[in-house]
Amino acid sequence: MKKPHLIVCLLMVAIACAATAYYWPLLPEVVPVHWNAAGVANGYGPRASYWAIGPGMMLLAMAACWVTPWLSPRRYAVDSFAATYSYIGTVVVAMMGYIYALVLTEAVHGGVAIGRAVPAGMAVLLILIGNPMGKVRRNFFLGIRTPWTLGSEAVWYGTHRMAARLMVGSGLLTLFALWLGASPWLVLALILAWAPLAVGYSLLLYKRLPH
Repeated sequence: MKKPHLIVCLLMVAIACAATAYYWPLLPEVVPVHWNAAGVANGYGPRASYWAIGPGMMLLAMAACWVTPWLSPRRYAVDSFAATYSYIGTVVVAMMGYIYALVLTEAVHGGVAIGRAVPAGMAVLLILIGNPMGKVRRNFFLGIRTPWTLGSEAVWYGTHRMAARLMVGSGLLTLFALWLGASPWLVLALILAWAPLAVGYSLLLYKRLPH
């Protein structure tokens, strides 16, 4: 990750650690750690698990972003779009911090509409990541990695330009559905709708190539 993005991520992790330490005395011994699609808690664990699902997961995402360039084959390196790669990694860490803030607030104060707040965050994530998706170059770790996109630079480029529009569209439709009070399953379908469309589009582009 580029240094400015790395600093921002470390700051977010530090804030998550500080928040956990501050609210630690107020947390019950057993806390909710999982919610169903309707936002109802259906899994519990010790309060110490919040260090793992909050700062721990954020650090893990940062570590993955740090290691990926080293693991990438030279032909498929992420260096050609390093700024976009760092931006996307930062957005993902920020989303984890947002979700952890919801979880921590719910455990301490209650009253958080998890079933609506988390999908809203995922919708915003799609919009923020979708915007620069067309700048992502061929690699094995980020983007629409199908046999057809990895096999052709033209298919990769065309697919990711389309995926950018699909992701932003899915995000906006999800926010609109949440505003209308749509069912959790419809919201989930809208969040995921872009993916099969992008995969299908990559196959269509590949079949159109002259062979």
